[in-house]
Amino acid sequence: MPRVLALLLVGALLIGCGTGSVQSNGDAQAPGSGDAQAPATVLDFTGATLAGEEFSGASLAGSPAVLWFWAPWCPTCRAQIPNLTSLAAEYGDRVSFVGVGGLASEDDITQLAGSIDHLVHLIDLDGDVWRHFGVTAQSTYEVIDADGRIVSSGFLTDADLNTLVADLAP
Repeated sequence: MPRVLALLLVGALLIGCGTGSVQSNGDAQAPGSGDAQAPATVLDFTGATLAGEEFSGASLAGSPAVLWFWAPWCPTCRAQIPNLTSLAAEYGDRVSFVGVGGLASEDDITQLAGSIDHLVHLIDLDGDVWRHFGVTAQSTYEVIDADGRIVSSGFLTDADLNTLVADLAP
């Protein structure tokens, strides 16, 4: 019986780190629900940057954005860093990239985020931004078009993210 419990626990951990559904229908979705929502509502959130400054989601209006919800202890998240920083370096003048660190201490988030270039980093200790988008697992992407509509929500492979960003970049 302990072996079965151990296998279930390992399975749950794997499910919680890097898996999930991808929604790519082009319609604005209320974070965490299937109801259509006005694009302005999607960007109606605030967070704190690594420097402790307030970040407003409204600042993303008018250009595509990629929000990456991650945790410092997540191996999937860590594996995504090279591709994500490469994309942000290539498209950062046309697409906004925001990392939303959570599920860990401020020190752990700050330490890893400090080594991830080309992204604006938010520390979401209380999970406010995660809840706004209905994020329940890391690694999750919220890809938003220039009109403020969520075009993809959930786990994305590097190849899928690369395609979305290339398609959205003006």
